Amino acid sequence: MCGRFAQYQSRDVYLDALGIADSDYVHDPEPIGRYNVAPGTNVVLLNQRDGELKLDPVYWGYGPEWWNKPPLINARGETAASSRMFKPLWNHGRAVVFADAWYEWKRSGELKQPYCIYQKNHEPMFFAAIGKAPYDDPHGKEGFLIVTAASNKGMVDIHDRSLLVLKASAVAEWLSEDTSPERAEEIAKEATLPKSDFRWHPVSNKVVSPKNQCEELNMQSESSAI
Repeated sequence: MCGRFAQYQSRDVYLDALGIADSDYVHDPEPIGRYNVAPGTNVVLLNQRDGELKLDPVYWGYGPEWWNKPPLINARGETAASSRMFKPLWNHGRAVVFADAWYEWKRSGELKQPYCIYQKNHEPMFFAAIGKAPYDDPHGKEGFLIVTAASNKGMVDIHDRSLLVLKASAVAEWLSEDTSPERAEEIAKEATLPKSDFRWHPVSNKVVSPKNQCEELNMQSESSAI
């Protein structure tokens, strides 16, 4: 499942797409400029704390103290609300990841071709996320996971699962501390973007290395687009 995405526009652009750029947030028009965000790094995360929206640098990955394996980076939307490991995060740690695209790898025999997936109108995307709140510790390693969607919402030509991309109009309710866990489950089922809103094309294998951060990473390779 998704292990790379792009977050390259400015915070102002993402917040403006949510209609909250004129709030008390301190404006920052500087592009984030990350074309190849990898797990194990801090990512700008939108969350609500004490009734106010916050932007925090949060570690992408989650593993509690008893977890003796590498940190997890995704959580299945179908089971996260009820699982032993993720239920507390679903109930009290819902968040949103700003993004412009994400990458998936399609297997063809022994080869894997990376694809860039994005909204067909190139609008910003808002990935549903859950994690260990509060998110005010930039050095914390119990960070966040991106929620994945069932295959019927996925780009089945590329991968049998997709990311759960929220409609901009649903973000505030998803984040709200007043939203019940049950209502959050409904949002995850009803307020996500359909497959028809997306486009995708093959990209260079340079995306394999997180050291590569150039804009060309999400440009179409010589292979044919789907």
